[in-house]
Amino acid sequence: MATRPRKSASKKADDHRLLAAIKAPAPAKFSKEEELKAYRDMMLIRRFEEKAGQLYGMGAIGGFCHLYIGQEAVVTGIQMTLEDGDQMITAYRDHGHMLAMGMESRGVMAELTGRIDGYSRGKGGSMHMFSRENNFYGGHGIVGAQVSLGTGLAFANNYRDNGKVSVSFCGDGAANQGQVYESFNMAALWKLPAIYVIENNRYAMGTSTKRHAAQLDFSMRGVSFGIPGMQVDGMDVRAVKSAAEYAAKHARKDGPIILEMMTYRYRGHSMSDPAKYRSKDEVQKMRSEQDPIEQVKQRVLGAKMATEEDLKAIDKEIRDIVVDAADFAQKSPEPDASELYTDILL
Repeated sequence: MATRPRKSASKKADDHRLLAAIKAPAPAKFSKEEELKAYRDMMLIRRFEEKAGQLYGMGAIGGFCHLYIGQEAVVTGIQMTLEDGDQMITAYRDHGHMLAMGMESRGVMAELTGRIDGYSRGKGGSMHMFSRENNFYGGHGIVGAQVSLGTGLAFANNYRDNGKVSVSFCGDGAANQGQVYESFNMAALWKLPAIYVIENNRYAMGTSTKRHAAQLDFSMRGVSFGIPGMQVDGMDVRAVKSAAEYAAKHARKDGPIILEMMTYRYRGHSMSDPAKYRSKDEVQKMRSEQDPIEQVKQRVLGAKMATEEDLKAIDKEIRDIVVDAADFAQKSPEPDASELYTDILL
């Protein structure tokens, strides 16, 4: 009996790649207003995180603290594309995400210092902030767990047929977790309006992707489920915005999509990480050649959209906001002991 010839393994791989790989669109063209907004929003995250690092060193912030310095373009570009009602959920490197969503610096910093005026009334701390009012569903300390929860948000959107999308962020290390693939399977099966953002900052907790990942192209992690993926320059806010626009349109109409953001964190994984697994020259090279804020600054100055003095004024305004947030947080009262019994499901 004649049999149908089998495709070679390489041919099958090519077919999957055609199914899942998407070339990133050209970076968005920003107006003057968009460039300055991106500059301001990323600068707020940068200065806020620097201040958080200082307060941690002074003992004003307890527990763990993971800074977002260097990765500001990712959440800023994505937030620029989201609609009212779209949801965001992330891991423990979450301060920048909250600020990008318009949450108040005072409330975020108060939560970092464990005070009653924080977004979770001082009980969440750095890793577990939450604001349903702002469609921010956490801050999660369990590696990869937020991807399952973000898929649940997408399920709810699909069930309600409300046209909203959920955006779930995770790192390259979390992308190896089993629940992430269970989530991909469910999202693909039901065509859920989900955007999965893998922030590939190259080192997970401290292990290079070359040592912990068999498939270094994280945008291809959804191939077996038929989920398309795209690699994006996560250091260019314009590239992030254009990719996010594509992803949001796709998710609302056709279901899940993966965006791998090629980014880089300047600090260690957490405040307790000296980052000895990479050289200072490597970090300095990224800072000098690909810094997301500096890229915007040079474009703004080159196009004469603003002067050095204008940008210095923005920086001063941001510094004042951050100093005010730090002062407010340290003056805010600590939670009453009775708060131990609130927000508990019996």
